[in-house]
Amino acid sequence: MVPTSHYLILGAALFTIGVWGVLMKRNAIIVFMSIELMLNAANLTFLAFARQAGNLHGHAIAFFVIAVAAAEAAVGLAIVLAIFRTRGTVAVDEVDALRDP
Repeated sequence: MVPTSHYLILGAALFTIGVWGVLMKRNAIIVFMSIELMLNAANLTFLAFARQAGNLHGHAIAFFVIAVAAAEAAVGLAIVLAIFRTRGTVAVDEVDALRDP
């Protein structure tokens, strides 16, 4: 049986990688992938604590986070696609306004 601390260390490492991706990368697709990685790290933490406590509350929260992540991915990718069509780039630095000047 794997101890809970191993799951928490893995979750912290995944969350740290996700934060690094959001802060350092300039491509919007990579930023969205990093946000998904952070949400999955939170899910891993919820499930580890639910396993330790022996209840299903963490599973319900993880299911809700998965649903939110799916909606975020759909809406986020639609926004990125619309910005790419109008601006021709998905670089976060170059997109500073929602409409053309």
